[in-house]
Amino acid sequence: IFVKSNTESGEKSKMRKAEVVGTMTACGLVPVVRAERAEQAINISEALLEGGINVVEITMTVPGAINAMEKVADKFGDRIVLGAGTVLDAETARTAILAGARFIVSPSLNDEVIALARRYSVMVCPGALTPTEVIHAWESGADLVKIFPCGEVGGAKYIKSLKGPFPQVEMIPTGGVNLKTAADFISAGSTALGVGTALVDKKAVSEGAYEIIVEKAKQFIAVIKEARAQK
Repeated sequence: IFVKSNTESGEKSKMRKAEVVGTMTACGLVPVVRAERAEQAINISEALLEGGINVVEITMTVPGAINAMEKVADKFGDRIVLGAGTVLDAETARTAILAGARFIVSPSLNDEVIALARRYSVMVCPGALTPTEVIHAWESGADLVKIFPCGEVGGAKYIKSLKGPFPQVEMIPTGGVNLKTAADFISAGSTALGVGTALVDKKAVSEGAYEIIVEKAKQFIAVIKEARAQK
């Protein structure tokens, strides 16, 4: 499922980093999954997959996140590109990678996390906000840069402003992304969109109404497809 270092190569090493980046870019969405139990994470992942989204980010802020990642990785294998979110340090990044994470996402910029992910040949998407942080992240080896919290500083207009001086930087805005704003974010030059409760509806999860997530996934996919066609 992931590419380990030479000292820890394993049987799960199937998908290379370039494939992960390609899949995420093609999908255009990185759903942020905050589940209370591993079973919920599996059900959410299944609903997203049914709705056409084959990328899932499980945040480290939820109880049992590593267990949830292991179970999602075991159940879905290469059908879902699994990642770990809210990774704040290199130790957590390594634990997530060994659990099956194929990409690492941080809300902040940590050079040690980037270095660790590169050592394991795993895609890394650190968080940045200011122009200085964005270019620092990119020059440090980020595969994509998470612009967070994007909605609080201008949303799609801010992405467009950053893409002016940094057209080479692949950006994933997170914060303020919903069905109404998604097209604008894509038009502004975003590679993919990080989306939370606007897609992974908390009420739907708590009530077990996963068909709502299936439908929202389809709606997001349609919006992104249309926005890309108009670029």
